[in-house]
Amino acid sequence: MDDKIQSYLDWIKARGHRESRCELTQSEWDRVCKEIRDPSKSIIERVTRRLELFLDMERPVWLERAQIQGLRTIVDFPSVYADGELDEIKKTHFVHEKGKVTNISCDWGNVLGEGLEGRRVRLRRGLESASEEQREYAVYVERTLNAVEGFADRYAELFAAHGDERRARALRQAIRTGARTMEEAMQCFRLLHFGFWAADNYHNTVGRFDQYMYPFYQRDMESGLLDEAGALALIEDFFLSFNLDSDLYYSLQWGDNGQSLMLGGCKRDGSSAVNELTYLCIRASLAIRQIDPKLNLRVNRNTPLSLYELSTELTKVGMGFPQYANDDVVIPGLLRWGYDIEDARDYTVAACWEYIVPNVSMDIVNIDAMPVAEVAREVITDCLPYVCEFEDLMQELSCRMCNRALQMVQKHSRLYMEPSPYASILMRGFLEAKRDISEGGRYNNYGVHGAGLSCAVDQLMAVKAFVFGDRSVNAETLLKALSTNFEGYEELRRHLRVDAPKMGRDESARLLGDRVLKMLADAFAELRNERGGCYRVGTGTAMYYLWYSRDLPATADGRGAGQPLPANFSPALFITEAGPLSVLHGFALPALPLAVNGGPMTLELHDTVFHAEDSVEKVARLVQSYILQGGHQLQLNAVNREKMLRAQEHPEEYGDLIVRVWGWSGHFVELDKAYQDQIIERTEFGA
Repeated sequence: MDDKIQSYLDWIKARGHRESRCELTQSEWDRVCKEIRDPSKSIIERVTRRLELFLDMERPVWLERAQIQGLRTIVDFPSVYADGELDEIKKTHFVHEKGKVTNISCDWGNVLGEGLEGRRVRLRRGLESASEEQREYAVYVERTLNAVEGFADRYAELFAAHGDERRARALRQAIRTGARTMEEAMQCFRLLHFGFWAADNYHNTVGRFDQYMYPFYQRDMESGLLDEAGALALIEDFFLSFNLDSDLYYSLQWGDNGQSLMLGGCKRDGSSAVNELTYLCIRASLAIRQIDPKLNLRVNRNTPLSLYELSTELTKVGMGFPQYANDDVVIPGLLRWGYDIEDARDYTVAACWEYIVPNVSMDIVNIDAMPVAEVAREVITDCLPYVCEFEDLMQELSCRMCNRALQMVQKHSRLYMEPSPYASILMRGFLEAKRDISEGGRYNNYGVHGAGLSCAVDQLMAVKAFVFGDRSVNAETLLKALSTNFEGYEELRRHLRVDAPKMGRDESARLLGDRVLKMLADAFAELRNERGGCYRVGTGTAMYYLWYSRDLPATADGRGAGQPLPANFSPALFITEAGPLSVLHGFALPALPLAVNGGPMTLELHDTVFHAEDSVEKVARLVQSYILQGGHQLQLNAVNREKMLRAQEHPEEYGDLIVRVWGWSGHFVELDKAYQDQIIERTEFGA
């Protein structure tokens, strides 16, 4: 890292960028609200006007240390809904989260290559023969294009004011007719990505950066404009820009912001997509060691160990990424759900780990979650006194999962999604059709998390082993213990926790886990949403691992009432006598291609694992082994329980401590204590 980048990094870590932030005055706030909350105006008019006002009121700021410019100054901006207005919409419609366009991956290659005027040409084609409704929609798109180009022009003026007429001219040209260099492409991306937040569209991913940026890189290298060192420094600078606003862009916690970037994998024709940028991006992230952008790496059976080793260096320093995705499992899974082969090969991740197709997909990848641990508990407590065989419980589990799935489908009817002319501009095909992205894309599938899978399996295994197996536990006694949260049944709780078969340790639990996962997939297999899409099952939990656990009573695996569930696709927090190899084997299930909505196997490694000289190679081979066994997604956390406990007591001393939370990495001391505590409780695997 050169001195300029180091200075920029130190400035960001010292939060120097926050000094330029401001709040709207009360009169400004009231004026904006009056314009964008007028009930006589359509939502699309209000959305468009909000973006125009936001970009007009934003104040371009010159970052002396940065190459790629762009800093948000307005901390908060009104939404288009008056108090209670969205609640009224919810009475007659299903509103997912905030009702916004989220979790999409844009047509960045074409947008950066042809500029916004190229998008304008796409819009205007066939406009004369368009319907009145389509022509009206085109007006909002034109206004949006004008607003974004005007915003970029103000940054060009900033360049000129600081004596850089060359970059000023380049930005005016690039935003309109396309970037010519990697620096221009990155500068345009920065401003366009900011536009997403200004348009109130959140959690929209960076996408396959090493693919759409590669032509610019290749051109610069061939012309001599860049060498490898210059390219690395430029990527480092660009990556740092994601951390200027990351505390303003979040859903539940700082770090949960969707700034995820995918590397590697294969091209649309099936050939390898790994290139020089793949490696440079990992090296850049390793140099700056910041939570954004979050790296994801597509791998397969042919991925060389050297790429795993370089990626493991990121794990070693505690970044919590890259998150690995296995093409050999994911692509066949997407094909089963009806994705075209070229689109399936082109997949990336959404905000966390759900798989989406760039440019064309409007899947809602996190529309709901099945509380698998809760359903398993209900089956045990409701049916155990009345069944004669364990298979009776399994049949009831399948039936109840199917019933829950049907209830979800009914709940998701009459979807409301706010129109977004801005997002439509950045995707493929919507401008030609004069149709808003909120109406749906090529793919309109819904993703469902399977929350608490290992807890469900461990409960069932305990019942199978002790109630129906060796009969060391009486059904009535078990139910009584669960109803009292094991008060007075401490020895039984220890027996359930320690002696019962566990997913990630015992082969019998692995086999049952595969069966339960298949049941979950089967429950949704024939269901369709109102947009004609399927339901995609995944093994993730997102925030549900805390939400569902709070009201979940004691469970038959020995978990106490209200105690957290494992995050994502992970073993019980109290699992013993299990090593990382057995855990990875226990979660490499044959049924995973049926459940590739996403949901990583999350493994905590004690940071002392990396003290040995050959530690990087060993951990890299560990990751490789999971991929070769058929694991679909993996994230590793290098953690130290004692360090995290000290950080809770002295947060001012641990500002650089980064951990993986669920599908994203964040600064440990900035997390709510509930999330901190759950990470501390996760099992650490040593050398």
